[in-house]
Amino acid sequence: MRSMNGGSEVTVKPWKLILAATIGNALEWYDFIVYGFLAATLSRLFFPESDPKAALLLATLSIGIGFIARPIGAIALGIYADRVGRKPAMTLVILLMFISTAMIAFAPTYSQVGIWATILIACARLLQGFSAGGEFGSATSYLIEFAPAHRKGFYGSWQMFAQASGALLSTLVGAMLFKIYTQEQVDSWAWRIPFLLGLLIGPVGLYIRRHLDEPEAFSETKHDPIPFSALWRSYSPQLMAGTAVSAAINVMSYVIVTYLPLYAKQSLGMREGDAFLVLLAAVALRMVLIPMFGVLSDRMGRRPVLFSALLLFSATIYPAYGYVIAHPTVSALMAVEIWFALLIAAAYAPCPTYLSELFPVRVRATGLSIAYNIAATVFGGFSIFIVTYIHQQTGSQLAPAHYAVTFFVLAMIAVFLVGASETETVVGLPQAKGEAS
Repeated sequence: MRSMNGGSEVTVKPWKLILAATIGNALEWYDFIVYGFLAATLSRLFFPESDPKAALLLATLSIGIGFIARPIGAIALGIYADRVGRKPAMTLVILLMFISTAMIAFAPTYSQVGIWATILIACARLLQGFSAGGEFGSATSYLIEFAPAHRKGFYGSWQMFAQASGALLSTLVGAMLFKIYTQEQVDSWAWRIPFLLGLLIGPVGLYIRRHLDEPEAFSETKHDPIPFSALWRSYSPQLMAGTAVSAAINVMSYVIVTYLPLYAKQSLGMREGDAFLVLLAAVALRMVLIPMFGVLSDRMGRRPVLFSALLLFSATIYPAYGYVIAHPTVSALMAVEIWFALLIAAAYAPCPTYLSELFPVRVRATGLSIAYNIAATVFGGFSIFIVTYIHQQTGSQLAPAHYAVTFFVLAMIAVFLVGASETETVVGLPQAKGEAS
């Protein structure tokens, strides 16, 4: 891999650039999923206890609050990455992630400081959202711009591998937490352990990212920025397609993965600990499969692999949920989640490269950040709140399937209509040197 450092060409080891580009994504997903897993506990600690149902809704809503700042972070940090550099943007992002995690880890509870505890948690979630808004766009752009032309799908898949690794680590920590400690101990003090462990990732990521070089493709175009308004004028189809695909990916993450322990407990009558063990197996399988599907996307194309995964998910999600509802056992839940893991891996792997190829270098980080984070905010972040509300109001155990299949179908339409080749026909801007990457 080649990069530019002060005008001279340097060689970057593949493992180093993959680790640098993915460690922030792993930390982001670890933090967000841990928070989702502990929603019931956090509802008792940081929100008024007079109405348990309302407290739970507020806790799941606070998961969504973390997404409100994501579009702002996407625009600000995306522009920063496109105009100043991938490296400084990625370094700033992981520093902000570390600070927000520390705020949650050491936060006083509602019983200690009252409403100030709720406000502090909300502020921490907003800062998490702002930093996460710039992570996917800047880090994915960095990774794809370094990747060889014939291996971009494989390299891009590691970004989703990082999400899966963050999910695996958070699931493992969650499973051990409820295995080792009683619910009373978790509510008292042990809930802080997962967030304290998350703090260990930040300094490592910060050190790695501070010693990066810029990709050659970016170094050749960074002095030729285009107005932010040109992104909306010239790349509207790409932004819409990217948002639709990102919405489906985020719904998979939050409805199929993060919501599972709460769903298993409320709808299936299972113990949270059993649900965590099922997730552990499913996420581990997904991690193994993602790079394989990344290789497949290099051979078959990003769109065929992504479209096929979405089609299979849409066709089987109702039978899968119907089966586990009719057979609310750990083995049935395991079978369904293993199948979902296969489909999620197939959808995840080509997604970063597909999204990257929608935009040229000069607007790539901004375009990626906006498309991904609008979807994450509107359709992903509030998914657990919406599905929980639908379930409480209707009593339907198929609420997750109803919500998810809508976005899978919209994403299929987007993938069918818009591909990377559209970039050259839609834009009204001259292509800069190095922009074909």
